[in-house]
Amino acid sequence: MLLVTGGAGFIGSNVVAALNDSGRSDVVVCDLLGSDGKWRNLAKRQLVDIVPPAELSNWLKGRKLDAVIHLGAISETTATDGDLVIETNFRFSMRLLDWCTEGAVPLIYASSAATYGDGAEGFDDDASLAALKKLRPMNLYGWSKQLFDLAVAERIARAEKLPPQWAGLKFFNVFGPNEYHKGSMMSVLARRFDDVKAGRVVQLFKSHRDGIADGDQRRDFIYVDDVVRVILWLLATPKVSGLFNVGTGKARSFKDLMLAAYAALGTRPNIDYVDMPEQIRGAYQYFTESKVDRLRRAGYNGGFTALEDAVKAYVGDYLDRPDRFR
Repeated sequence: MLLVTGGAGFIGSNVVAALNDSGRSDVVVCDLLGSDGKWRNLAKRQLVDIVPPAELSNWLKGRKLDAVIHLGAISETTATDGDLVIETNFRFSMRLLDWCTEGAVPLIYASSAATYGDGAEGFDDDASLAALKKLRPMNLYGWSKQLFDLAVAERIARAEKLPPQWAGLKFFNVFGPNEYHKGSMMSVLARRFDDVKAGRVVQLFKSHRDGIADGDQRRDFIYVDDVVRVILWLLATPKVSGLFNVGTGKARSFKDLMLAAYAALGTRPNIDYVDMPEQIRGAYQYFTESKVDRLRRAGYNGGFTALEDAVKAYVGDYLDRPDRFR
């Protein structure tokens, strides 16, 4: 049996879909469905149970699992409730880490590229305590993920016991089907697709830094299918542990992303640039690009989908269809 926390969310539901497609129906989801339609992410899936996070500790008592895929978190980079974020993203994760350690259950968990802050220390997924301590996340979400990475590193430094497999995944800018419930945290492509198709003006942020053109703020955009392949590879390769970047290794601009959407539809671009809201300017990342050498050295050779191909697949298979869900 496999447990996927955050399994009704964006990446989690894609993992559940892939597990089902591979023949695994013994999947338990830990998540809150809420009232924003998140249940649709699981409507096509076969599950053993859906457990609310508050009930998970009791549910786990006396159980043996093949692995825990821990993706549940408050992922809004604009979150401000520090107590709630720390309880959800850090303390909950620590309890799962302790349970997996005690029961010798593999743990694959979501970290984040947000831990790198403004990128001043680079984007090297060095799991050493010294390297991690140099990072300065720019928002509460990134800090909560950093705390858990540090906690794992502290245990390694003290030669304390960990699960038989542990893998932290620093996701970069993931996009793809089943992100529709995320509101303002959806990818720009998902948020602006209806405007692209209707021929309306698509607004991107102006640049507020010298030397960077409007719309040329860059991210390491990675299609969710590539992320899922990494997770499935780790499940199938239990000897691999570590902290790994999960990105394509190539930064592309927001303008590139939207031009790929126009190209996928065969329509003429119509992009305008607006001022970035002042409240986010100080914490806005202008460039992220993963280093994926460590993942490749660990044996992963699945490759990553080029941006234009990923956008074409997302548009053609999901965004431009009546049923957008996987």
